Amino acid sequence: MANAKEAIDGWLEVAVECGDPIPEATSIEHHMDNPDFTGWIWAVVDIDVTPYLGKSHKINVTLPDLLVKQIDDFVARHPGDKTRSGFLSRVAMAELARNKQAS
Repeated sequence: MANAKEAIDGWLEVAVECGDPIPEATSIEHHMDNPDFTGWIWAVVDIDVTPYLGKSHKINVTLPDLLVKQIDDFVARHPGDKTRSGFLSRVAMAELARNKQAS
């Protein structure tokens, strides 16, 4: 368990190099309900997949001033996002995943 994050990061690096898609996140319950994994030990590992998504592109986005301020204030209080772009990317990926699961 001590090296789980490093192992996952290493696996993602190799998968991207081989052209394999990054697996979509699923709930832990999805895996726990699988009889093949009965009796296993479970843990959640937080992984930033952004570095494995490909080259970044700069885009222009028009947002109201108040929304930009709220985003910037949120990022300042939650350093895990690091930047406004990081926040917007994380929220967009979460929404896309949520919509895909609902489909």
